This record gives sequence, structure tokens and C-alpha cells, in this order.
Amino acid sequence: MNITIQQIKTLDAVIKQGSIQAGAIFLNKTHPSVITVLKKLERELGFAIFDRSGYRSKLTQEGKAFYKRSKSFLNHLEELEIEAKYLCDDKEPEITIVIGDITPVAQVLKVLRNFSAHNKHTHLNLLFENLEGANERLLNGDADLMIHFIDKSDPRLEYKDITQVDIIPVVGRDFLDIPVTKGLKFSDLDQYTQCIIRSTASKQQEKTYFVLEESPHITVGDQYTKKQVIMQCMAWGHMPSFLIEEELAQGELLSLEGKYLKRKPVDIVVSRLQKKRHGIMANCLWDLF
Repeated sequence: MNITIQQIKTLDAVIKQGSIQAGAIFLNKTHPSVITVLKKLERELGFAIFDRSGYRSKLTQEGKAFYKRSKSFLNHLEELEIEAKYLCDDKEPEITIVIGDITPVAQVLKVLRNFSAHNKHTHLNLLFENLEGANERLLNGDADLMIHFIDKSDPRLEYKDITQVDIIPVVGRDFLDIPVTKGLKFSDLDQYTQCIIRSTASKQQEKTYFVLEESPHITVGDQYTKKQVIMQCMAWGHMPSFLIEEELAQGELLSLEGKYLKRKPVDIVVSRLQKKRHGIMANCLWDLF
């Protein structure tokens, strides 16, 4: 069987336009040439598409079934043609974005949803990394964009500010056996287990964040697990404010903020490599931030 795209498009035009004559005009073909194409299609299929016994030709049962499938094929063909044009225009089919562990994902997804709604032929590949793991992905060229905190003095990066996240020291309501006061010091917490996030960087990182080296630790792989560990009174730790607002308001978690233990505001940015050649669609997404 050798069915051609031209045959299916001709059938589609005839049915949509309502007659062979109208279909021929739409296709800029002659009436006899359209009839020839349709008859050849019927020979290839081995059954009649049209019932020609009446004044007007109409689809046979087999013809209706075949046309239903052929419409699906034409829809996929149209998508393929659009995607081919994307590639021909140097519009990249995929953008990789690495998102850091303290990034408010819901806020970022609003921008990504807007992009996807208008650029459905560019696939978004989202990576999630902790601490320096996100920066490592970007600097190694594994991602086109990073949404995380950065060293803003790093000349390798350009960035745009997105939002600011407060990192707050918190504890479960019944975890400490000392009063939670504004005068608490880090030294008061030395004997208590601290929950910390495991960096996903492949190389050993010297930088640590809020870690009391002499304290016992529980190490976890993501902020959501860390939150549950703290809420179950297994440890205390620092959490991004947007993840714990409700629990603080309801008293399930207590803030340890005071004279010595303070919240730390962190700038969340979208960043990319300065010297890298960025694709058309990556630039389009960058402009949305």
C-alpha cells in the first residue's frame, strides 16, 4: 500500500469544502485531477471512500472511518511541520533550567507556564539541586538558566533579581527543653540536633550555611523532608520563609529569631553564563523574567 500525503490532503479538502469542485478550487487544481487522485487513493485502500450512487457523493462507512483517522494524521503532520520550521529557524527544541532548593517554585512556574503556553514546541527540562549543586550545573554548562542565589560579584554570570527569601531558624514546639527567648545564642543550641541540607554538588564544597559543626546533625536531601523532620521535633534548622508561614502562624513551628539568631534575606535571581551563546528561545524565556 502506498498512500501519499497529497492524497489525504486532497480528500480532506474535498470533504471540508463540500464538493470535488470546491475542493479543486481550494487546492488550485483542476476538477479531473482531483478525481484522479481520489480514485487512486481508493485503489490503494481497496474500498470505496465515496458512495456515488446518488446525486451527490457521500462518504461510505469505510470512508468515514478512514477519514476520521486521516484527520488525526493531518493534525500530527501539521504539528510536525511547525516543529520543523522551529528547527529551521534555529529555535532550540529544549531549554534546561536548574532550580535551587530555596527557590519559591510556584512563583517561578507562573513565568514558565506563560512561556510554554506560547512556545509549545520548546520543551522545558527542569532540574532541582541543593545549595552549590545548582551553581555547579550552570557553570558546567548543564543548564541554560539557573534560578537560585548567586555570588553577584561573580564575573562569569549575568542575572536578574526575581524575589527575596528570608531564611529563618525554627524549631518544633516541644523540641527544646530551654525557653525560646529573644536572647538565645547559637551556643545554647550546641547540644541539640540540627537538620541540614545535603549539597548536590559533585565536588566537595567548603562553604556551609548556618551549620554548627560541633552539634549532632540529621542530613536530608530536600527542604520538604527537612521541614517534616523539624516539625516532628527531631531537630531544629533554618528554613525558607515561604515554606513555613502557615506553620509559624499556627504555632506548629516556633521562630528562634532574636538578638543573636537572625533571619537572613537571600536574593533569588535568574542567572546565566555571560560568555555563552544563548539560543532564540532561551533569550525569549530570559526576557520574561
